[in-house]
Amino acid sequence: MATLISASELHARIESGKRTVLLDVRWVLGRSDGHAEYQSARLPGAVFVDLPTELADHAQPRQGRHPLPARDRFQESARKWGINDDDTVVAYDNSGSMAAARVWWMLRNADFGSVYLLDGGLAAWRAAGYAVESGEVSPAVGNVTLGAGRMPAITEHEAGQWHRNGVLLDARAGERYRGEVEPIDPRAGHIPGAVSAPTTGNVTADGRFLPAEELRRRFEELGLTESSEVAVYCGSGVTASHEIAALEIAGYRAALYPGSFSQWSNNAANPVVLGKDPFDEGADGAGDHAASSGTGTSAGSSVGA
Repeated sequence: MATLISASELHARIESGKRTVLLDVRWVLGRSDGHAEYQSARLPGAVFVDLPTELADHAQPRQGRHPLPARDRFQESARKWGINDDDTVVAYDNSGSMAAARVWWMLRNADFGSVYLLDGGLAAWRAAGYAVESGEVSPAVGNVTLGAGRMPAITEHEAGQWHRNGVLLDARAGERYRGEVEPIDPRAGHIPGAVSAPTTGNVTADGRFLPAEELRRRFEELGLTESSEVAVYCGSGVTASHEIAALEIAGYRAALYPGSFSQWSNNAANPVVLGKDPFDEGADGAGDHAASSGTGTSAGSSVGA
């Protein structure tokens, strides 16, 4: 199924009376004003989704900052948002789908049949001249039944070995990949063998995804081929979901490392690499000489949550 829906397509769908559940996932790492922004201006009928409490379990050093919640807990949240089994869901935010992609991936992983990202999010909706509303929306409880395990995912161990037979993409900002700054995780740098692929490179200045051919060209330049086994991580599995959406648009099926760097860097036995190259200079390709520490002190960029 398609990954994206445009503002005009969504507006036409709503005007036609087709049942559509709108999820507003307003969240940015380091900020707590998402709910207030939602209440100030949202798509008509949109329900607020609180990413830290509804799209993640409690942070645990050995599981990462945003562990995936259990299926039953996620199903309870989805029903609270008013989702029924046969609904179409459209998720959006105001940050280029960086946060909304989390619920898109989770619903796809839960075998929900019809879920899209609003390309360009709230900004695209407003730019098209469509109305917004304010205040809270509390829908009737839905009856959706969710599954699990429908999207590929990898473990911490697999992430460390992935470079041997595939391509591991790091979706965080380049300065975090290089270890120049680390605003939140205990060590700076990247997983040995990972290739830097910031999610910001997937979208235009107005937050819309690049066309499929441009995304495919971007990923080919990063070393992907038709037969590549691809996995993605970020800081805590949020913006990596955005990268997976971009890869899907480009024609690739990619696996998520849910624990991401927040899990990896909390395990002192895991090596990290500093600098722009996938491996330390002189390393044997397995990351044996990678740095074991090196936390930056600058606030830096938070892209790659």
